[in-house]
Amino acid sequence: MKTNRLSLRLLTLEDAADVWQHFADPAVTEFMDIEPCKDIETAREIIRFHMMDSGCRYGIYNQIGVFIGTCGFHYLRQSKHKHITAEIGFDLAKAYWGNGYMNEAVQALIQSGFTELGYHTIDATVEPGNSRSIRLLEKLGFERAEEMQEGLVYFQLKRDKWLKRVAK
Repeated sequence: MKTNRLSLRLLTLEDAADVWQHFADPAVTEFMDIEPCKDIETAREIIRFHMMDSGCRYGIYNQIGVFIGTCGFHYLRQSKHKHITAEIGFDLAKAYWGNGYMNEAVQALIQSGFTELGYHTIDATVEPGNSRSIRLLEKLGFERAEEMQEGLVYFQLKRDKWLKRVAK
């Protein structure tokens, strides 16, 4: 996938060094359910997990090809009506925070999820203290649940709402 300033491509084991450096930063993993990456083998395990998962995980690269983060879908589930819901996840290197990169990457990911992958709903769970992710999801039109679930803020976005939004 390409956006105005970014390229998103599926992670492979060839990306292990970049993933290791990225997830070694405690600022990146602060609100994730992983510890900072200690070695390259841990990075390979992260990539293998996403390669074997039913979802997908993309490396995010800026205009000059520098790895700046990841985003993707995981925890896919299907309702009895065959509607697919996928949970979205994303992370960005601290040096790139506040420049709109994640907004750009996640918009492309959402569009792909709804139009190419056929998802009906995209949801997200966020630590209450992760104000940057909360603001991003709200900006992108995700609806916030009134109550927290398992100590996390829950968001969801329906395909019809997204498609109406991008058609404007």
